[in-house]
Amino acid sequence: MAIIKPFIAGRRFVSTVGAGTGTGATFSIAATAFTNDTGAAATAFPASFAYYDLYINAMVQTADTSSVTTTAITIPNGDTLDPATPIIVEFIVT
Repeated sequence: MAIIKPFIAGRRFVSTVGAGTGTGATFSIAATAFTNDTGAAATAFPASFAYYDLYINAMVQTADTSSVTTTAITIPNGDTLDPATPIIVEFIVT
């Protein structure tokens, strides 16, 4: 029997901390504040994905650093970071 590899792809979104709203535990950045790999404005994050990675200033973060929905990523206390800090979210979709 042949082995069939599953489809796997990455979807990356880029923004900065300054695009976020809220403070403390409620700090979040809307999906619409991100651009995608093509440079176009994002409308939503993927609804179905295997996992996602969050990079803050190019450093990968642990799983307890954020939570994500199709409309936003929440980064508790992200408001304490410099507004120019880059944020990259990469979703692995199958």
